[in-house]
Amino acid sequence: MRDDRPLADWTPPERPEFRTRAGRYAVLERIDPDAHAGDLHRANSADDAIWDFLPYGPFASSARYHRWAREMAALEDPRLYAVKSCESGHYCGVASYLRIAPEAGSIEVGHINFAPELQRTPAATEAIYLMMSWAFEAGYRRFEWKCDAANLGSRRAAQRFGFSFEGIFRQAAVVKGRNRDTAWFACIDAEWPALKEAFEAWLAPANFDANGQQRESLGALTRLVRVASDPAL
Repeated sequence: MRDDRPLADWTPPERPEFRTRAGRYAVLERIDPDAHAGDLHRANSADDAIWDFLPYGPFASSARYHRWAREMAALEDPRLYAVKSCESGHYCGVASYLRIAPEAGSIEVGHINFAPELQRTPAATEAIYLMMSWAFEAGYRRFEWKCDAANLGSRRAAQRFGFSFEGIFRQAAVVKGRNRDTAWFACIDAEWPALKEAFEAWLAPANFDANGQQRESLGALTRLVRVASDPAL
């Protein structure tokens, strides 16, 4: 459906600041190679497969990871954050804002690399929620998620988080010597109130039983918000 409505009252948002964002389960901090690289390398060394769809890694030593983290920390775009699990106290993941375009009201989450100990935990979900929350509350209109089309795990995660599938960009890149088709997902500001409600319901302590198992899935809570399906899933 065509949407060419005027945006007379819209003002471009600010660029993200590197401030700490804390929730019940996760804390996001600007990546500090000296403070975070050792912990992140330890966590990420548990399974080299987590690097399969990223253009870098795995890193054979903490020193090499530190060098990469130092290079990334110096960039304005992407802006990389380390994710700390409040339960373990360890830094065990990274994520970033990238392709930051305030003039269009568009921002992307990417460079997501969660170690096995962070995957499928409330901390992992809350980390994405904290990044989405800041973006929409700052005034961004569009929040994007892109991934290798062959990465079905990432595609499932995007839809679980409430992103709508928008299509495949064929032969979008060459990564580690092989073709990459890129799957595009996004959510927009009009969807944020319902998505925020879904995240907060899922993250509430009452949604978990005594064994830490979820009572209601986030995918079920966001299903009605998503406006497109992904035929690959």
